[in-house]
Amino acid sequence: MKISDEIKGDVAIIHLEGKVMGGPDATMFHGKLHELVNSGKKKVVVDLGKVEWMSSVGLGMLISALTTMKNNNGELRLSNVTKGIQSLLTITRLVTIFETRDTIDEAIKSFKG
Repeated sequence: MKISDEIKGDVAIIHLEGKVMGGPDATMFHGKLHELVNSGKKKVVVDLGKVEWMSSVGLGMLISALTTMKNNNGELRLSNVTKGIQSLLTITRLVTIFETRDTIDEAIKSFKG
């Protein structure tokens, strides 16, 4: 998995690419998320548009990210969710806890304030 981030206004965007397997990927992702939260970011978009595959541990990584954001009075959105990941979210009923948007710009606009 490759990870990169960018800042647009008061929103941090984390771009994931490749296969999201958990393990070292989760450690890298959580490190980046905590870095952003510690720098004061309360709005985070996770861009999944270039994710080829995600394991159940990868789903757990997203759940943990959502929990981290909520515990820090922040919000998290998923964007560019591929059909495969959307199916995983639907089957596991996680679609009810994540806010998803078709594009990064739509995700950014969905934040309050």
